[in-house]
Amino acid sequence: MNNLWDSTPIQPDGTVVLEGDTIPAMFWKGVEKRGPKVWLRQKEFGIWRSWTWQQTGEAVREIAGGLLSLGLQPGQTASILSNTLVEWVLCDLAILSCGAVTNGIYPTDAAGQVQYLCEDSRTQFLFVEDDEQLDKALEVRPHLPLLSKIIVFNMDGLHGLGDPGVISLDDLRALGRELNSRQPELIQQRVLACQPQALAILIYTSGTTGRPKGAMLSHHALAFTARGYATVLPQTDADERMCFLPLCHVVERVGGAYFALYTGARLNFVENPETVPENVREIAPTILTAVPRIWEKFYSGVLITLKEAGALQQAAYAWAIGVGHRVAQKVLDGRPVPWPLKLQFRLARLLALDNVRKLIGIHRARVLLTGAAPISPDLVRWYLDLGVPMIEGWGQTECTGAATAIPPHKIKPGTIGPACIYNEVKLDPQTAELLVRGDNLFMGYLNQPEKTAEALDADGWLHTGDVGTMDEDGFFRITDRMKDIIITAGGKNITPSELENELKFSPYITDAVVIGDKKPYLTAIVMIDQENVEKYAQDHDVPFSNYASLTRAPEVQALIQAELDRVNKKFARVEQIKKFFLLDTQLSAEDEELTPTMKLKRKLVQQKYAPQIEAMYV
Repeated sequence: MNNLWDSTPIQPDGTVVLEGDTIPAMFWKGVEKRGPKVWLRQKEFGIWRSWTWQQTGEAVREIAGGLLSLGLQPGQTASILSNTLVEWVLCDLAILSCGAVTNGIYPTDAAGQVQYLCEDSRTQFLFVEDDEQLDKALEVRPHLPLLSKIIVFNMDGLHGLGDPGVISLDDLRALGRELNSRQPELIQQRVLACQPQALAILIYTSGTTGRPKGAMLSHHALAFTARGYATVLPQTDADERMCFLPLCHVVERVGGAYFALYTGARLNFVENPETVPENVREIAPTILTAVPRIWEKFYSGVLITLKEAGALQQAAYAWAIGVGHRVAQKVLDGRPVPWPLKLQFRLARLLALDNVRKLIGIHRARVLLTGAAPISPDLVRWYLDLGVPMIEGWGQTECTGAATAIPPHKIKPGTIGPACIYNEVKLDPQTAELLVRGDNLFMGYLNQPEKTAEALDADGWLHTGDVGTMDEDGFFRITDRMKDIIITAGGKNITPSELENELKFSPYITDAVVIGDKKPYLTAIVMIDQENVEKYAQDHDVPFSNYASLTRAPEVQALIQAELDRVNKKFARVEQIKKFFLLDTQLSAEDEELTPTMKLKRKLVQQKYAPQIEAMYV
């Protein structure tokens, strides 16, 4: 983008990096070409373990052989119930190499959800991470007559189980070694027999009002999109990536694992979700993909650290970020950066900005990627001020990930960029809904032809449900979900996501849902950032005994009111939030109010907290 921002442009030229029209064909070609190079790394008990392409291939071959020995047939489904681990990727590639279908299940799903997903997908084999996930599987196994075997990654505490329906991953690999020694060509035959148009993976979209829908993605769509990503963001085997978002989600599965498979970029797996900030600093990835909540957390962490710093450090940061802002603005405007400002920027980096980047772990990053939810333009600008380009992509599971993306050479905060060159995107002339068409689209929803017909029209356009605009450069801007637009009692149309993004820019607010449809004014449900608000309370001698009492403290209520006042100043009177209430329950990914990417489910929280909402209109 600009050498001041450390972005080394690698021009996308359309060259095919790795041949193959299916994911397993692509993977085995990668094993052949990249054998001794390291592809996967995972930290276990404080020590990094590496897998070369050859070692990865051996593990995948053994797991696939084990599945074949147990009778897995082409087209049958195997599900994975686990956190993001190397084993997740190994088993996924093994299932696909058998010509079968992989279905991911979030480790935070309850037993009843596991049952529904296994029933709907007709799961024959279920991989689980450990004893906690095995308990869920065993609880619902009597209701799953098609389930043939449960395979466990980590057998700690389970060695005396003695259940014939349960086998360890190590024992499965032993079965595979035995089968592969007798029939060494069997797996290769399955890979060659796999057709590009065949179903490869199921990704269940989180349902807020009904059961999740299983989006069916073909091998062709996955391979096509992985190659397409290289035309949007060139990536090589010299790049370091992190793998920590859920592999059940299209962002990490396609934009992380399969894109790295295609390009050879090294994938580093974090120890657990709690160690992500520490692991980012340790790995210092060259490309980092995260959801807005992660970027917000990094930003708020820097602000809180600054408040504890001395006056000199605070002054140095204020001057340095101001210089970075002036540089970023010139680059965004397409104007040259004068030499005096370039020199100031170098000094700003030495004084403060490089330290901030190291504090986050993005000091080696040539680009940051954000997606899966809207992000505040101010937050994008802050990362640009630090000297690191942040680009936003937009898409859905149904289009196998990103359909639009900001080009690194022309960043426009607040937009989602133009259509990626591998698909078409347009606005519906009547509704302004974004429509997508291309080889990256899904095959439909499993067992739900009527929902498929609603999503895909006769001309092959995917109706995304997102409403937006397009500027003179072809850059799209999402205004909101069609179903989420608020029409107040006075007839004013409000797009709540814009207000919510501004609120989430606060270091004290994790998430917010703006209410006001058919109401006289806007209100908000707010989820506080526990760590930062607790720090505020401790620094200001605010007494509290637990999370609920923290949210009820008058000083905390005043703190959040001040954040609302700041946001309200940016909007017209009719668009301002008049009242709010704080969720007094500490939510995690296990709670039904949150999606797996930690977003509040709008309709569910409106239903669940209806009495509190109505109280704000009394």
